[in-house]
Amino acid sequence: MKNPRDIIKKPVISEKSTELLADNKYTFWVDNDANKVEIKQAVESLFKVKVEKVNTINVKGKRKRVRQFVGKTPDRKKAIVSLREGDKIEIFEGL
Repeated sequence: MKNPRDIIKKPVISEKSTELLADNKYTFWVDNDANKVEIKQAVESLFKVKVEKVNTINVKGKRKRVRQFVGKTPDRKKAIVSLREGDKIEIFEGL
């Protein structure tokens, strides 16, 4: 198994993700190669909570242009993790 800190990159702080906190759902940017089972195990080991469900979304990178050069931002993977009733992750408490 991979290191859990390599699977979970950082939390997603956006308007939509903060609305999901009311439903006990937390959003993270994760490794592109991680599957749902690895994400579940990583969240449970890092935050000492019980995960009920994991939904993943592949986010395509946007095309960017600087003068004559055209490039693209990297593709990323987002995971929405549903926790058991009563469990919370402390890093999201101040939002």
